[in-house]
Amino acid sequence: MDNFCIDSFILKLHDVNAVKFGEYKLKSGMMTPIYIDLRVLVSHPRLMKQVSKLMYQRAQDEGLQFDTVCGVPYTALPMATIICSTHELPMLIRRKEAKDYGTKRLVEGSFKAGDTCLIIEDTVTSGSSILETAEVLYKEGLKVTDAIVLMDRQQGAVDMLASKGVRLHPIISMFKLLNVLQASQRIDTETAQNVRKFILDNNTFRSEEENGIHVPVSKKQRVEQNLQLSYEARAKLPNVQPLASKLLTVIVEKQSNLCLSADVSSSEELLHLADTLGPKICLLKTHIDILKDFTVAFSQELQAVAEKHNFLIFEDRKFADIGNTVKHQYEGGMYQISSWSHIVNAHAVPGPGVVSGLASVGRPLGRGCLLIAQMSSQGSLATGEYTKAVVKMAEEHSDFVMGFICGSKITKRPEFIHMTPGVQMKAGGDALGQQYTTPEEVIYNKGSDVIIVGRGILEASDRLEAAEAYRKSGWEAYTRRMGHSCQ
Repeated sequence: MDNFCIDSFILKLHDVNAVKFGEYKLKSGMMTPIYIDLRVLVSHPRLMKQVSKLMYQRAQDEGLQFDTVCGVPYTALPMATIICSTHELPMLIRRKEAKDYGTKRLVEGSFKAGDTCLIIEDTVTSGSSILETAEVLYKEGLKVTDAIVLMDRQQGAVDMLASKGVRLHPIISMFKLLNVLQASQRIDTETAQNVRKFILDNNTFRSEEENGIHVPVSKKQRVEQNLQLSYEARAKLPNVQPLASKLLTVIVEKQSNLCLSADVSSSEELLHLADTLGPKICLLKTHIDILKDFTVAFSQELQAVAEKHNFLIFEDRKFADIGNTVKHQYEGGMYQISSWSHIVNAHAVPGPGVVSGLASVGRPLGRGCLLIAQMSSQGSLATGEYTKAVVKMAEEHSDFVMGFICGSKITKRPEFIHMTPGVQMKAGGDALGQQYTTPEEVIYNKGSDVIIVGRGILEASDRLEAAEAYRKSGWEAYTRRMGHSCQ
């Protein structure tokens, strides 16, 4: 399933008025600035066939195992019918109400207890329609482990369904749709921003008790699933550090968890890198003291480029002194780091004073700090009890500390962001002890949130192409971890 195919399909949806902008009331009663009306597709057979093809391909790509298919009534019924007819798959029909004559069944079709049923849906907000269908199927002795949806409004369905033991696999996300329509000049920037804000401000994910819907799932599964909150859900947590929320929002909007480590010695080259690769990254990491020609004017230009391409700046200063010293290093000197860098980092070796000193400068400016909990260099001493002490220090200063530099996920608290350096497409190392890990390993297997890539991009013959490859790889690893599509 390539991006070109999805982009073209999104434009076709807009052509047939399946995507509307204005003020609309959803089934839940919520007012929304965007309405997805996929019922019109029944009058466009070519689009219906394309929808069904995309959904079946998604099931194949994910290697989903199922015995039957059921479309959520009513819009998804034609989609499920085409899929099953084309590929000769058994189909079930869920009635919205039981007949008062005949078999009085709520599920029509041939099946046996223990069969696994794949649910098909057209669009989701909270995921309640899929859960309602799943509950009916459960009562008939069927299993439901996965559901495929054409359009995910990104308002909590993935997280809510995951908490009930159902993996949701969207074909198109709301932010993807907005990006394509905006890039094609179908909507203006203000419209896109208003819808994005609405989506982020109206996440419907609630606890199991609030939803009042109970799906069979083990205690262990429930604990593990609740830890897998999406970037967008974590951005809305009440205790998340403000800049962490901002970064998570940028990641979602750009579908990029890539941080570029721009270790170059020329201001001109650094600005060129930032401007060229800015659309592909969520963060630009600098070592400002290796620049041969730093000026205040340069720092102002860098801020303008970051604003233009919607990424944050992370000065990899690694502060490691007493509080009073780091305070002056952060706000003063020739670099005046606090005036232009959104994020800095620090070693925990000096104790909590290093965080307090930095926070006294950065907190009033809305800045954030990462603590170095682990390092990617061979023989690093930042392990074991040291790493545990770092986590404790972060928890005690969570109004300023937004996360960690680490090799893998080190805390289950979702408000902290994990960033991992030393990432390349192929695992290995260099002559100076740097150890490289792949994006898939870092994001999917080790549970980190952001990949930090330097030489893998800087030494490529085509840096833009390399940046896109890392962006795509990191995002796909995340969406695979969450159990849904990156499209």
